[in-house]
Amino acid sequence: MWTATNWKDYELLDAASGERLERWGDYILIRPDPQIVWHGEKSLPEWRRADGIYRRSSAGGGSWVKSEMPGEWKVTYGDLAFILRPMGFKHTGLFPEQAANWDWFSPMIRTAASTGRDVKILNLFAYTGGATLAAAKAGASVCHVDAARGMVAHAKENAAASGLSDAKIRYIVDDCRKFVEREYRRGNRYDGIIMDPPSYGRGPSGEVWKLEDSAEGLIGAAASILSDRPLFFLVSSYTAGISSLSMKYIVDLALKKRFGGSSEAGELTLPVRSTGLVLPCGSSVRWSADTR
Repeated sequence: MWTATNWKDYELLDAASGERLERWGDYILIRPDPQIVWHGEKSLPEWRRADGIYRRSSAGGGSWVKSEMPGEWKVTYGDLAFILRPMGFKHTGLFPEQAANWDWFSPMIRTAASTGRDVKILNLFAYTGGATLAAAKAGASVCHVDAARGMVAHAKENAAASGLSDAKIRYIVDDCRKFVEREYRRGNRYDGIIMDPPSYGRGPSGEVWKLEDSAEGLIGAAASILSDRPLFFLVSSYTAGISSLSMKYIVDLALKKRFGGSSEAGELTLPVRSTGLVLPCGSSVRWSADTR
């Protein structure tokens, strides 16, 4: 279990009756969460003075039924800055639990970069660039790939807000699997790979894919473009269709025979202020090289 404990601008205040009560900078939001299957008193006063409330619809989907926050605002994590925007399907443009992964891989990049090595990182399904910025800040050259043009544009905005407009970041709008296959043919290799694939998606020709059906091929293809001295391989998942231990098995098959190293599987969590407990927020598999 890995808990993101170093946030100052984000706080999970309470979790009860299917909803999160969160502070994002100066604003309080209420959003649904399917992991919150328990009931609670909702006694914190912030439940009654939220700036934004997202509610699901019985007909499917949902909407912000209360939206008194601005169209966008900024939060920081250490030296990184992120522009938040209330989006459809309850999102804000940032997954705060992923900070635990940023804190894991950043020291490896800094150590390698301090020796003069040009550390090359590939971030697949890179969304608005949290991991991209963390890797770039640590000293890596980063290739940021996402199929959604709007998300890539948002990532560039976050880089500018973080003072990383001139960092060595290459932004690519492309299907991630097809990009990996082309990189293999081109002979391009990476010292670290980060991926956070969606549970469900459609390919460029409308074909449907599910992570549990595609994970092995995707991870195997990505492993084939690791350098001869890789630092790490990180896979995150938000689907219940495949367990973190199953994903670890796939990662181990793809990496350990060639590189050795060690891997761990665990849940990403956020601390809940009202109870002192933690909320599960997805899972990750972390593989790193043996540095002994």
